[in-house]
Amino acid sequence: MSIPEGSTGRKKQPFYRSLFFQVIAGLILGLVVGFLWPAFGSALKPLGDGFINLIKMIVAPLVFCVVVTGIAGTSDMAALRRIGVKALIYFEVVTTIALVLGLVIAEVFAPGRGMHIDPRTLDAGAVEEKTGGAELSAGQFILDIIPVSVVDSFAQNNLLQVLLFSLISGVALVALGDRGKPFMTLLQSFQELIFQIVGYVMKLAPLATFGVAAFTVGEYGVDSLLGFGKMIGTFYVAVAAFLVFLAVLVRLTVGVGLFRVVNYVREEVALAAFTGSSEAVLPQLTEKLERAGCSRSVVGIVLPAGYSFNLDGASLFLTASVVFLAQALDVDLTLTQQVTIILVAIVTSKGMAGVAGSAFVALTATLGVVGGIPAAAAALILGPDRIIGKGRTATNTIGYVIATLVIARWEKQLDREQLRKALSRRPQPEQAVQPDSGTPATADVASSSDR
Repeated sequence: MSIPEGSTGRKKQPFYRSLFFQVIAGLILGLVVGFLWPAFGSALKPLGDGFINLIKMIVAPLVFCVVVTGIAGTSDMAALRRIGVKALIYFEVVTTIALVLGLVIAEVFAPGRGMHIDPRTLDAGAVEEKTGGAELSAGQFILDIIPVSVVDSFAQNNLLQVLLFSLISGVALVALGDRGKPFMTLLQSFQELIFQIVGYVMKLAPLATFGVAAFTVGEYGVDSLLGFGKMIGTFYVAVAAFLVFLAVLVRLTVGVGLFRVVNYVREEVALAAFTGSSEAVLPQLTEKLERAGCSRSVVGIVLPAGYSFNLDGASLFLTASVVFLAQALDVDLTLTQQVTIILVAIVTSKGMAGVAGSAFVALTATLGVVGGIPAAAAALILGPDRIIGKGRTATNTIGYVIATLVIARWEKQLDREQLRKALSRRPQPEQAVQPDSGTPATADVASSSDR
């Protein structure tokens, strides 16, 4: 019996079994519990922390497997170099646009104007506690990419170092040729094992969201979270403007709408936002992007690299926060200072991966070039960051997905028919992606419905 096109051939699962619904339900219940029983809500913090730790324990080995198999599955080293170069160009252009948008919108809405904060009243200790006393410099950032010990890189979950080791290992595996096939087979099996573990862990996502929401409201209270309403509103206006840019970009390059893409990864975006960790959804994004027709080589290089170099939400936050703090301290920024902020932020925004309190480390480093704004002023952002951080992480996550789709299309390693079916949430044939080739069975298939 043939199955009509568009039919799943099976009974549609009830809405309450959807991970997205369960995560939203956990969020709402957590907000209610945190509001009604603050002390109990504050005590639920381990639920969120435990879930993130469960995911992080497999992120480094997953990145290694995905990157190595992606490179080794494509013998064309020139193509891999092209993917890497195009990814870096894309990351630089898009994050610079985000930096400019954050600055311009903060200047227009002026969220800090009229606060008249005295710099002498600022608590420098609060910022140091958030950042762990870490400092950011271009030289140190480059050195930190090189691992002293591979084992330590995996133990510390330092994705930049794991990525570098993975890239070198992938190239070495290609050089080994047939001698490397047994190791390739082992890696593919190990990757399947990791995805199976992810499936088990994800069943705890609603519980984790409940714990994070209850802790946030119970610990900080609704009033403190909304006390900087204008700054929070300004940031989300910047996010909305940036999403419009991404919508135009993905429509022109890939031929699909942003809403459909976000709907496809809605569980991952919601989970990343509510837990405050985009690393928590790296395994799921990897699997979904391959299912959506992106070649394994593109996903293996672009997605992990994006976690370090394509932080769109963090870029919006960085420049918007600098302008907010300048306004709050009655510092009038000149055009020269604004341009300097952008130029410095282009560098500091790339060092926001693998550092405790990374967004605040980059913020204090950027403030250092603006006269009249002490680094301690970053303490003013700690309050609204409880809410801003959700949008920052969600925007980062959406940015990773769009970057991978755009570069896959750019490299003609995107099966658009498979993408169209994935975005409509129709079942995919098991043979659509060839595990050993790293590329879809029919790459860059044009579809009239995508136009």
